[in-house]
Amino acid sequence: MNFLTLMLICGVIFIIAYFTYGKFLDRKLGIDPNRPTPAHTMHDGVDYVPAKKPVLLGHHYASIAGGGPIVGPITAAVFGWLPAVLWVVIGSIFVGGVHDYSSLQASIRHKAQSIGTVIKEYIGNRGQILFLLFSISALILIVGVFAILVANTFEAVPQAATASMLFLGLAILFGFMVNQLRVNLVVATVIGMLAMLASVWLGINYPLNLSATTWIWILLIYAYVASVLPVWVLLQPRDYLNSFLLYGMMIGAVLGIIIAAPAIQMEAFTGFYNENLGYLFPILFITIACGAISGFHSLVSSGTTAKQLDNEKSGKFITYGGMLLEGFLAIIVIGTVAYLTQAEYAARLAELGGPIGTFAAGIGYFMSHWGIAEATATTFAALTASAFLFTTLDSATRLGRYAVQELAEQRAPALAKNIHLSTLIVLIGAGALALSGTWSTVWPLFGSANQMLGAIALLAVSVWLIKKGVKSYFTVIPMIFMFVVTISALFVLMQKNFAEGNYFLAISAFFLFVLCLFLIIEAWRSLSVTKDEDTTVRADS
Repeated sequence: MNFLTLMLICGVIFIIAYFTYGKFLDRKLGIDPNRPTPAHTMHDGVDYVPAKKPVLLGHHYASIAGGGPIVGPITAAVFGWLPAVLWVVIGSIFVGGVHDYSSLQASIRHKAQSIGTVIKEYIGNRGQILFLLFSISALILIVGVFAILVANTFEAVPQAATASMLFLGLAILFGFMVNQLRVNLVVATVIGMLAMLASVWLGINYPLNLSATTWIWILLIYAYVASVLPVWVLLQPRDYLNSFLLYGMMIGAVLGIIIAAPAIQMEAFTGFYNENLGYLFPILFITIACGAISGFHSLVSSGTTAKQLDNEKSGKFITYGGMLLEGFLAIIVIGTVAYLTQAEYAARLAELGGPIGTFAAGIGYFMSHWGIAEATATTFAALTASAFLFTTLDSATRLGRYAVQELAEQRAPALAKNIHLSTLIVLIGAGALALSGTWSTVWPLFGSANQMLGAIALLAVSVWLIKKGVKSYFTVIPMIFMFVVTISALFVLMQKNFAEGNYFLAISAFFLFVLCLFLIIEAWRSLSVTKDEDTTVRADS
């Protein structure tokens, strides 16, 4: 089969889903374009600021499209390309897209507060505590896993390390130009794009060779600094420039696939069991997180995105559309290994240090078909991937700090006000995890925690909708599926890691397992309490 055909089929399905199932979600969530959003009613010029749809999509997409839609699909390809494609397409449309969109709408109906606040109101204070504990645990896993992935990428592709370090400096300079010197945004963007190209050239010619362990320490220090800096210094300008990187990479890859029309040589299905990952169920559904559903998205949707939403009707474009766009990215990622045989795929993973290097090589191959040098295209793809891994790394650190501060607000006010100590709590745990094993050992636990976070967000939204008289089967069904998947996965991981002597990971899995069960119990109890119907959500039979 030709991969171009597969990519076009998936793209058409995503477009149809946006205009059909997306419209259905609008109706079920009671979208009212005349109802003011918190960006207007709580406008403060700092956090609550209405943004235009394309601008907010860029921010939201840059935040959610980290390394997950790259690492997960490439790792899960051991089961063949077909299971990965099916889960990405079905998951994006009926699970992940619903999760992201409903989390956003639940947040804006509650003053753009976090899912934790929604849980506190509809499930109770203990539910909020359990959710925050789970969120902190999941974010520690995310930071630890992505520190490993970035370190391995920089060791395997040192050219990307040089370019990425230069890119961070460029982002800071860009932020200073726009926010302090008031340079015209278009002019600054053109300068930024040219400087990014120069960063790639310098990276190719002056690779920075360091060991993966050294990079982990450097990345942990970086995550600390980035988490405590004002957002305008690094995060905002970097996300803005990152969005151009990702769009450029996706367009370049699609053009290359159209020209190359690569044949799929990988087996469609290799079996229900893999000796490294385990059984297809539940492992496939936690290995491919971003690209199908990611609990991390609920933190973004109910965090910065909700505070910038200009109109409720824009929510579908930004969150549901953003999830489908990420699903399409995951399809492209599958293509970077589908043109290889199973043996070539395994050899490339080993040779290039894991999924990121493998992805970069595949994108480089595609882009070389329209005239760009393959080495340059590969470095560009690696830079793009590492830039978004960076985004996930420090965004997760910052979100972890927020969660620690929210948990400590009523219990340890001094900790809640100390951004340095609350950041270190996250990074100490993440550092221990990053130095404890390889990414392939930690990734299943990260995937389980991340997917469980998604199930919990769907649980919170479902309880909210049920108590408001809405028939919420469109959130309840994916919620039940994700709970079954993640509870099964955590149980499998507990057994596997205890048997292999990985006691830290086994205990972590057990801790997440217990937190999840207690939160489900709290939610069940809360459904017995009747509250008045909320007119901001209209029941739709």
